Amino acid sequence: MTGNLFIITAASGAGKTSLVRELLASDSQIQLSVSYTTRKPRPGEVDGVHYHFVEEAEFMRMLEASDFLESAHVHGARYGTSQSRVESVLKQGNDLILEIDWQGAAQVRSLYPQAISIFILPPSLEALEQRLHGRGQDSAEVIARRLAAARDEMRHVVEFDYVTINDDFEVALNDLRAIIRTQRLQREKQLLRHQDLLEKLI
Repeated sequence: MTGNLFIITAASGAGKTSLVRELLASDSQIQLSVSYTTRKPRPGEVDGVHYHFVEEAEFMRMLEASDFLESAHVHGARYGTSQSRVESVLKQGNDLILEIDWQGAAQVRSLYPQAISIFILPPSLEALEQRLHGRGQDSAEVIARRLAAARDEMRHVVEFDYVTINDDFEVALNDLRAIIRTQRLQREKQLLRHQDLLEKLI
């Protein structure tokens, strides 16, 4: 049985990472794809856990070898998803989350049309700015650039299957859980998952 591939996208500061972290902690049937990136680790980030941190030359070597399912250049850094890792997890019947930007999402959908895409919006631009300042990681100039980029990113919300607004964290988290549960209950998935039961019943 093939697992579900979920794409979760949001503008920087919309709370995507926190929501995904909590989702993973409460659902053992879903995994997170760890992306490769050329950006430097932020405080507290661990190589191989949050990202695979690589040099530009290594990233470009992998790109030329077609190792990435998708790749993008965002905020001055490169990001990519390992195709072999994605295929391995899905073939085992496990669900997988790709936490990627809209460019990567478009690339993945072209190869995996069955992927389920979710866009997380902030409740307002003011809230987004407050969250970016609250991180304490970026200068005012970087935050201004991120806000400008966020407006461009959020215009792509119309390309996604589902949309949730992260105003109340628990509400947004329950939205994500509901989407995942809905996909798992689809007829084809259920008939494959419960084949033995079906044979006994009919």
